[in-house]
Amino acid sequence: MRLIKKIFVFPRIIYFFIPILIISLFFTNLPSNAVEISSIKFIGEVTLPKKLIFQKTEVGGLSGITYDPKNNLYYAISDDRGQKGNTRFYTLKIDLSKGSLQKGGVVVANVTTLLNETGEKFPPSETDTEGIALTNKGSVFISSEGDVGKFINPFIKEFSLSSGKEISKLSIPNKFLPDKNGQQGIRNNLAFESLTITPDEKYLFTATENALIQDGSAAQPKIGSPCRILQYNLPSNQPEQEFLYQTEPIAQFLNITGKFASGLPDLFALDNQGNFLSLERSFTGLGFAVSLFQVSLEGADDIHNIDSLLAVESKNIKPVKKKLLLDLRTLDVVLDNIEGLTLGPKLPDGQRSLILISDNNFNSLQRTQILAFKIKIETPLMRLLRRLLPNLNR
Repeated sequence: MRLIKKIFVFPRIIYFFIPILIISLFFTNLPSNAVEISSIKFIGEVTLPKKLIFQKTEVGGLSGITYDPKNNLYYAISDDRGQKGNTRFYTLKIDLSKGSLQKGGVVVANVTTLLNETGEKFPPSETDTEGIALTNKGSVFISSEGDVGKFINPFIKEFSLSSGKEISKLSIPNKFLPDKNGQQGIRNNLAFESLTITPDEKYLFTATENALIQDGSAAQPKIGSPCRILQYNLPSNQPEQEFLYQTEPIAQFLNITGKFASGLPDLFALDNQGNFLSLERSFTGLGFAVSLFQVSLEGADDIHNIDSLLAVESKNIKPVKKKLLLDLRTLDVVLDNIEGLTLGPKLPDGQRSLILISDNNFNSLQRTQILAFKIKIETPLMRLLRRLLPNLNR
């Protein structure tokens, strides 16, 4: 009798695991393995000393950051146009070993001067370097906004990580290049701030911080701006698709100065299926508004064949999908001009870290601020199992 009971118990175990096995096989063979950020938690802040000098350069203007997992280092690009030093990026060490970012946890370790294709330093005012993304080939891609007033075009170039010398450059589609009549192209200081590469290194993405002139207006109080995300095929080094990204409308707050700025300063590719973290930052008159979004290209229209959004019925264009993850104004932190973001290493509890960095504009009233977060990233399979087993990981 006991033997018969054991025989009937065994199939019940099988019946329990068969659905999980089928689900696992189903998701394993899906072409898409899109991830989702299910939680985000603030774990610390560090501010670098004002007018910090490292190897005879003033550390500042840090507008983009990328993480090197092999060496546990970060590379941060300075947007100094040559007024404080040569075009350069810094190597940073950020200590998250205790699961948080603590005082003294950020150290400047090195500075690398960028050199052009002939091995010479860039002349002053020729670059406005804003974005940086690491490859697995010992190089970084760096974007420059150029200077519309001086008819200096933006660029996206690849540089050696060790020597800083230019290796290659990507062609910029004509619609992004400003013309002499001011009727087309990027707006000054509102161009290629962001730069990110997919984990499989097949695609590089950048985006305009605000609309192209022929696409619409720049951001205004309570009015967002239609930005373009630009996708490059890295094996061919050619631009491919473009997507519409609409920034959020932000209200002014005690704007005594009359100055207002809002836009999309950075993106980070979470996977190979068109899922990103995006960073939106606004100067509202009194302080900064900063928000993190999860972005998906799924279902978005490719607009690379549309030279002007104002010339078409843009209301019929499907933009990228956005989901607000965190409004940083809800934190007990005085925010500065946050412009860069990157995922960092896994923390001691196995969750992934996220680093944000601010551009102090070499302004004595501003700070170079580094913020750290813990984020939970889930695959579709994990999300499904969590629905089936509500107590999973509780």
